[in-house]
Amino acid sequence: MRSDLDAQMIKRDLKAILVFGNAEHNPPMTYLTGGGHVSAATLIKKTGESAVLFCNGMERDEAAKSGLTVRLYDEYPWQDFLKAAGGDTALMTALRLKSILADMQISGRIGIYGHTDLSSLFAVLAHLQRLQPDLELVGESRENSIFMLAMETKETAEVERIRRMGKITTDVVALTAEYLTNCAVNSDEALLDDQGQPLKLGKVKEMINLWLAERGAVPSEGFIFSIGRDAGVPHSQGNPDDIMMLGKTIVFDIYPQEPGGGYFYDFTRTWSLGYATPEAEKLYKQVYDGYQEIVNNLDTNAKFKDYQVLTCDIFEKNSHPTVRTQKAPLQGYIHSIGHGVGLNIHERPWSGLTAADDNLLKPGVVFTIEPGLYYPDQGMGFRIEDTYWVKSDGLIERIVEFPYDFVLPMKHPAHSK
Repeated sequence: MRSDLDAQMIKRDLKAILVFGNAEHNPPMTYLTGGGHVSAATLIKKTGESAVLFCNGMERDEAAKSGLTVRLYDEYPWQDFLKAAGGDTALMTALRLKSILADMQISGRIGIYGHTDLSSLFAVLAHLQRLQPDLELVGESRENSIFMLAMETKETAEVERIRRMGKITTDVVALTAEYLTNCAVNSDEALLDDQGQPLKLGKVKEMINLWLAERGAVPSEGFIFSIGRDAGVPHSQGNPDDIMMLGKTIVFDIYPQEPGGGYFYDFTRTWSLGYATPEAEKLYKQVYDGYQEIVNNLDTNAKFKDYQVLTCDIFEKNSHPTVRTQKAPLQGYIHSIGHGVGLNIHERPWSGLTAADDNLLKPGVVFTIEPGLYYPDQGMGFRIEDTYWVKSDGLIERIVEFPYDFVLPMKHPAHSK
């Protein structure tokens, strides 16, 4: 939670943190400001003190919505610094930042965060380090940064925003299922569009994008809607020219976000329209049964990676290769069992076999469970995914409910098997 930031800063001996970039689509900045239309900002937080947000004067009202102390770059006229920098804009920015830090009495170890142009920021920080050698500019691995650790546990208000995205997500998934099952089917088992032409996957994705937009959600990281062989490659987003067919597995992994870079939801279902082959039915059942066994064994404060071990046990008993039996498998079970969800689609806690023991299913954590099997050479893939929340009382709640039907009956079954 946000209140954990100071403890993490003290643990790392950081005297302050600097967060660069826009307030939107910038998780560290969004986390502390609440987002909004504030561009090219600099947020400075000293350990044990409230953050101060520096921004352009044109955006002062937007910045004020953050509730933070807002100061304007206009206090430090760029013209003066540009002249001193001999026209070098990176040096100009460094000189201005040096002056700001001096006014705020900041020295020592400073953590650097945010999403912005890497080359430009590197140039500024290189100048700053040269100008102020008493500073120690500190970077961190994303996986275990102070922001990832703070974001790992959510407040109830954050979970409710995630839940709202979950409701939008499942509404759109239901609309997609309704749209597909209402299509006519030709003698080649291809679905037909409104013009009587074979329905292409790209058209389905257009409809999904429309339904998301109508409900105030943004597919900022895209989404996965793949059929046949592509369903057997976990992160294949699907070929827009593929024809929607009966009897082929469809993996629909959708993870929309609040507009402006807010909270995500993550959700997957696997379908086969009209009917499924016996082999597909068998593999789907193995994934579904595995999912249920994992969920039934979830315990508060358990190590998340213990469920990766359990998942490997389940699939290896059914003779599937896994990430434990092979270094880089391309079929079978080839990813981790889940991850945290929040302002990042992937965040702590991590569940890989090498994840640290402090990645726990502790109260406040929001996480996914998503077992899958992938056999692209057989033209099929399977994944089930839901997002869960460990409540303050220790109970683990599936945030949004949705059916697990694999075979979706067609409404016009004359040409279905």
